[in-house]
Amino acid sequence: MSVLALLLGSLGLSQAFYLPGVSPREYADGEPVDLKVNKLDSVKTQLPYDYYSLPFCQPDKITEVSENLGEVISGEKIESSAYNIRMRKTESCKVLCQKEYKAEEMKQFAEKIHEDYQVNWIVDNIPVAEEFIIVKVDENSVPLPDNTQEKETLLMKGYALGRLGTGPTDKGVAYINNHVHMTLLYHEDPASFEGYRIVGFHVQAFSVNHQSKGKFDGTGNSLKTCKAFSANSNSQTMQPVEGSNKIAMRDIIFTYDVEWEASPIKWASRWDLYLKMNNVDIHWFSIANSFIIAVCLSTVVALTLIKTLRGDLQRYNEVDPEEALEETGWKLVHGEVFRPPAYAGTFSMLLGTGCQLVAMSVSTLVFACLGFLSPSNRGGLMTALLLLFVFCGIINGYVTTRTFKMFGLTSWKTNTLRTALFFPGVTFSIFFIMNLFVWGEKSTGAVPFGTLVALLVLWLGISAPLVYLGSYFAFKREAIKAPVRVNNIPRMLPPADKIPWFMRPACCYFAGGAVVFGSCFAELHFILDSVWHHQFYYMFGMLAVIFLLLVITSAEVSVILVYFQLCSEDYHWWWRSIFYTGTSGLLTFAFSVHYFFTGLEVLKFVTGLLFFGYMFLLSLAFFLVTGTIGHFAAYYFVSKIYASVKID
Repeated sequence: MSVLALLLGSLGLSQAFYLPGVSPREYADGEPVDLKVNKLDSVKTQLPYDYYSLPFCQPDKITEVSENLGEVISGEKIESSAYNIRMRKTESCKVLCQKEYKAEEMKQFAEKIHEDYQVNWIVDNIPVAEEFIIVKVDENSVPLPDNTQEKETLLMKGYALGRLGTGPTDKGVAYINNHVHMTLLYHEDPASFEGYRIVGFHVQAFSVNHQSKGKFDGTGNSLKTCKAFSANSNSQTMQPVEGSNKIAMRDIIFTYDVEWEASPIKWASRWDLYLKMNNVDIHWFSIANSFIIAVCLSTVVALTLIKTLRGDLQRYNEVDPEEALEETGWKLVHGEVFRPPAYAGTFSMLLGTGCQLVAMSVSTLVFACLGFLSPSNRGGLMTALLLLFVFCGIINGYVTTRTFKMFGLTSWKTNTLRTALFFPGVTFSIFFIMNLFVWGEKSTGAVPFGTLVALLVLWLGISAPLVYLGSYFAFKREAIKAPVRVNNIPRMLPPADKIPWFMRPACCYFAGGAVVFGSCFAELHFILDSVWHHQFYYMFGMLAVIFLLLVITSAEVSVILVYFQLCSEDYHWWWRSIFYTGTSGLLTFAFSVHYFFTGLEVLKFVTGLLFFGYMFLLSLAFFLVTGTIGHFAAYYFVSKIYASVKID
């Protein structure tokens, strides 16, 4: 349940409040219930296809449902179907259609079955889910007695298009699931509303080689292979779509059952079973892992600031002129520490883009925790990410130019143009190349040309002008002044052999990145499972906690490493403050490579291209977010300590 729902519940308003577009609908007894078909998808190819790209039974007229931007980018394609369902009307072995298939059409079914494609339907905005009953066993893996058995219902999104034979004579032969047993759950509460609300949509799919009692008359009554709710009999012959006997495979009869069950589940809780697909224990482990890392780092930082830094400030602020001549440590480089870094324009551009991504992430998490981006709002998360990124462009421009002007640079318009084109340009270029390959596979995952134009308009027509607007406001403000004066002549750095091996840049980059990555890797693994295995992700509250701990960890890692660097009299800290935490993005990509070979079973080159393309963009965004957080924490720390010490 969302935070918003909890707040409204405490005020007694939860029964009257529903988010836009997801309010409940009441059906009268016998009223038609629309079953809409969605895309076919597979975890082995990651390429969605239109439901009617396969020769299924079709209605007289296929009606497409309008989709938002997020649904189009995600490859959703929702259309009407030929299924006839009425509220609380039970159907047994209802014939959908009988079709004769050519060898080429049978081959299409067989290819998709071999690639483990799943069928996705929607009823009353609830996705279809295949139901599995898990019986708990004892410590010896023996099922408990019937009277003490504990059973748990597990739902898997969609249902299998077909199955492969496992016997000695049919191993690897594709069988199509041409009979579905639908179970629709409804809730009735005459005291609160009239009619019935649909609160569940489960399916069991079977492959049945239907045989008629005589001449098939187009109804289920003439089928001897389909009795009331008995299509799951293991003794029935399955319907193949490949093999040597092609004549027997031409006719396929599609049938379905409809069973209605009264349920105590209320409409507001109807997604609970779907969200059980997530293992909550993993999230608690992730939070505990991040919390322990943050506490350990906080302890180190606290000891450093309270003991070491306090002693430094007391010693440096003493007015003994003889001791002043023997200055060592971070005070010695006070005249260099605020010297502008190399490639200051690029540096400011990365910080501005990082702030834009941080603002987008925080805003999205706020809306998600309030319940506006629930799974029922299909495509809402993707749409929110795109629009929030676009509108946060003004933050990008402001931070970029404020940093740019702080370094004494003046060509802010050119740098703003680079900033406006950098991250969106990289993202759009990679996305466009991947889209060409997906388009070549004739997948609905290929974004249409009109949508690409809309994305360009969002980028060049809204985001880029907002970046310029933010830059304009920033340039009109006075430049940020450093707390200490910068020397005219740069100071020599200490010899490399005088720096301990554990304080050298490469070692610090790896150590800092590993700590930051370690604070969120468990949640990252779960997110990858949800995205690439087509499951729901709705643990936004826990994700917000993980993100907060990630911010704390990144800030503390950068502060402590920059302090140690300055203590070794190395004042080149600007870029390193980004890379100390930003290298977690490199580790994120390395982890994605490991996940690709261990967590996925990939069948096509395009699938690998999509995976590594999207994971590269995610890793780049992670680098910018953590690097930006680390830099600003380090900058605040460095400014404070040099403003607190007496400089002659």
